[in-house]
Amino acid sequence: MDPASPLRLPRPGLWIFAALSLLALNGCHRVGMEGLGSPPPAAPPPAGDAADVATETPRDGALGPDTAVSMRPLQVREGRLSAPDLDLGALDPILHARAAEDPWLRERTEFWKEFWTTRSRGHFERYLDRMGVWQDYVDQELARRGMPASLRYLPIVESGYHHSIRSRAGATGMWQLMPATARGLGLSVDGIIDDRRDPVASTRAALDYLEALHLQFGSWFLALSAYNAGQGRISRILDVHAPDPAMPADERFLRARAHFPAETREFVPRFFAAAALASSPETYDLPPVNGARRIAFEEVVVPDATSLDVVARAAGVDEDVIEGLNPHFQRGFTPPGQQRVVRVPPGTAETFEVRYAQIPPSERISFMEHRVARGETLSHIARRYGISLAELTGSNGNVDPRRLQVGQALIIPVGGARPAAASQVAQAPSAGSSGDYGNGNGNGYGNGGGSSSAATVTHVVSSGESLWSIARRYGMSVADLQRMNGLGSAATIQPGQRLTVRGANRVHTVGRGDTWGGLARQYGVSSADLARANGRTTSDVIRVGEELRIP
Repeated sequence: MDPASPLRLPRPGLWIFAALSLLALNGCHRVGMEGLGSPPPAAPPPAGDAADVATETPRDGALGPDTAVSMRPLQVREGRLSAPDLDLGALDPILHARAAEDPWLRERTEFWKEFWTTRSRGHFERYLDRMGVWQDYVDQELARRGMPASLRYLPIVESGYHHSIRSRAGATGMWQLMPATARGLGLSVDGIIDDRRDPVASTRAALDYLEALHLQFGSWFLALSAYNAGQGRISRILDVHAPDPAMPADERFLRARAHFPAETREFVPRFFAAAALASSPETYDLPPVNGARRIAFEEVVVPDATSLDVVARAAGVDEDVIEGLNPHFQRGFTPPGQQRVVRVPPGTAETFEVRYAQIPPSERISFMEHRVARGETLSHIARRYGISLAELTGSNGNVDPRRLQVGQALIIPVGGARPAAASQVAQAPSAGSSGDYGNGNGNGYGNGGGSSSAATVTHVVSSGESLWSIARRYGMSVADLQRMNGLGSAATIQPGQRLTVRGANRVHTVGRGDTWGGLARQYGVSSADLARANGRTTSDVIRVGEELRIP
């Protein structure tokens, strides 16, 4: 993929029809997903309601309000891209098509409108709230392509505008793409990154797919049906029940619709109902789409693997904000050996550029890549890097040791971070150390520029402990622990070995930009414990220059 535009997909052409041959049986299934299975005609369950019972919780709260989507392709520069206005007053080619007057379609649309405004009203209100986050960006992409404005309502049907929901069948994200479908559309789906969880990348891919389906079938009704059931299945049904290619495409939909899978038969009526309710919520006594939560961000580039909390510190914001803007980085860091775009809040890109450049590459990531050699086992690799087997498997999606292959890439935690959250990564040197950099106040790229002092104590290694777990326990990075004990990068530790670690009598001098949350993550303690140790609460303001005791 061209690093100059790592997430941008080309307009559909010959390439996408080749890809469609791989997607024929996949579609964007949600079969088996709570509330989205194939419903009986009399009382179908709510579409999209799985967004409210999903096991994954979106970080919607981290996405701050603004008035426009702000983009930075790769270079940090001024400028915003505002979503162009869609002509919602024009006759929509889906909602105002002749097929939309079909009596059965109108009846089922009314059923779904009644369902979402009565029994499932609370769910639909949440859909409208989440829709406000990404609607402008979806509108921007639809306008750029000249696609029907009503397709902005499709994610309501698919996921309730939930960017990280995953069905039992494996469909994931706002557009509920199956893994094979996503990969065929050029998205990354692996143990480190899942672009289906990225509303930007998945929107582009989903609209590419819909465009291609429309070009193939000549009908938005058939395109929507194929998006749900798979292009191959719809093609086979048409070949049997509406085989005449000279027949108008929407008429073929009406002829063949009764033979679609039950869920797919209801898909277009659900779409029409969602469009009716979301386009005029006041008519149905529903709350309006929450435009106050409109997403805004800038984009910066990182040249290689970088932990998200390092990105947060360089940008001067909390880590959960960066994670909320970049939900597709599943392991808390960007992929090794790849240049990647990362989103940061508006107004922080230039700060990021300056601070990030000051961070040595060795401090930007708490993970490294290991290529499996012939004869190696997970236990051997874990011992080599001084980590436990559980830490190694946990950093690699619980990799199956029986399926380990020569040349396989494994992620090795080396910087004291929790692999799943990357929350204690790449600590800066203390003030006055030989490794000091930045603004001269110790943590030159962190949430702030404060400094710390610490006594040292001795830790006796217990069975099962690793450098990673010990560093995390004492709020250190593995690099600091190794440096304090004269250990090389490949050194191992043994039970009974004595290590020098930071003691409990630590004092941090508050620097510009420090926060309770940022300091808590820096020292491996909770915000509440940190505040309590200083006779404060987390609602209290901390001021530059004051000293805080680290518990």
